[in-house]
Amino acid sequence: MKTEGDPSPAEKGSLNGHKPNLKERAVHQLKEFLAMFIYLWVLLTLLVINQSIVVAQEAYQAHFFAFVNALILAKVLLIGEDLHLGNRFRDKPLLYSILYKCFVFTIFFIVVHILERVIVGVWSGRTIAQSFPDIGGGSLQRILSMGANLFVALIPFFAFREISRVVGPGELWSLLLNRGTRVYTLQSRPQQ
Repeated sequence: MKTEGDPSPAEKGSLNGHKPNLKERAVHQLKEFLAMFIYLWVLLTLLVINQSIVVAQEAYQAHFFAFVNALILAKVLLIGEDLHLGNRFRDKPLLYSILYKCFVFTIFFIVVHILERVIVGVWSGRTIAQSFPDIGGGSLQRILSMGANLFVALIPFFAFREISRVVGPGELWSLLLNRGTRVYTLQSRPQQ
């Protein structure tokens, strides 16, 4: 069983002892990034569509921002994973691990968003107070609402990733995408 500081399968290589070279690690990181980006882009686009229906307006510019935000958030997710954020409950039941990661990454996203807005504002000649973003519209209720939406939106993402981590690299994708149903039995692995 992996512990909090253990390297990912891409970092330590496959089970046959092959240590991935720089190109293999880059390809692995690109695949991870693209999966994160696509998930976030779909999610943010659906939120924009929902908002445009509610407000009854065309939202082409908002779709572009959803695309750009998905790119940025996917990179933030990769950075958070490289920093081993949310790994505290890896050896606990998956529900704890999933919910803890959702909580930690929700806070991480909000902090990164605030830092980004403050840095851009200060760079543009405004003070820190002037640059501080109106997260969710500025009120505490809206901030909590935005955080709750983000938290819930991350649940399926981290559920998929955590189950994939436990079942084995590629096995969950195989179960979902290959023809024919195979029966899998999870067995306890000895602690290393």
